[in-house]
Amino acid sequence: MLLALDSASATLSVAVLEDDEVRAELVSPESMRHGEQLAPMIGEVLARAGATRRDLTAVAVGAGPGPYTGLRVGLVTARTLGAVLEIPVYAVCSLDVLAVEAADTGAVDGPFVVATDARRKEVFRAAYDETGARTSELVVDRPAALATDAPVVGEGAVLYPDAFPRAVGPTRVSAAWLGHTLTGERAELLDPEPLYLRRPDAEVPGTPKPVG
Repeated sequence: MLLALDSASATLSVAVLEDDEVRAELVSPESMRHGEQLAPMIGEVLARAGATRRDLTAVAVGAGPGPYTGLRVGLVTARTLGAVLEIPVYAVCSLDVLAVEAADTGAVDGPFVVATDARRKEVFRAAYDETGARTSELVVDRPAALATDAPVVGEGAVLYPDAFPRAVGPTRVSAAWLGHTLTGERAELLDPEPLYLRRPDAEVPGTPKPVG
């Protein structure tokens, strides 16, 4: 039984899958409260699936890219569960999950782009072929610098329609599709470490300068 979770966007998504069948899925009712909501959501989604943590055989987690704090909550939780339960933890790029969902649900029928909210009036962006396979590097930049007339999946198209006028498909990652992406081997498997693409806002202070 697989527990899948993604915390790379403003809302959390958690799901339980068995043999690639979704047993239960939840999306957080509130935005930007990942640290408070994730543990209760895991408990609730397991209860809805009629399972306990001891029934889990693996954990799948979205590696981002995404805002530092929320992304860290999901990855730390996934790694902790893996260590405590002695089960493997697999990570997948969150943009790749959106791409697989868009391709498999027919939201796109040719090459397309995924653009997600990076805050600071920027987006995370990557290009994909019609099957949902990534064809470019992940980048972060201002929407105007990444503007395209191609179909665009993800919240970036909703937030910046001038740069991305052809909004299609899902806007935020579904944990169920994260599970499908993993079990179907549709994207590169990563170590459960965050994809930031830029330095986090919160940094450890450097050595104080001597007072002259």
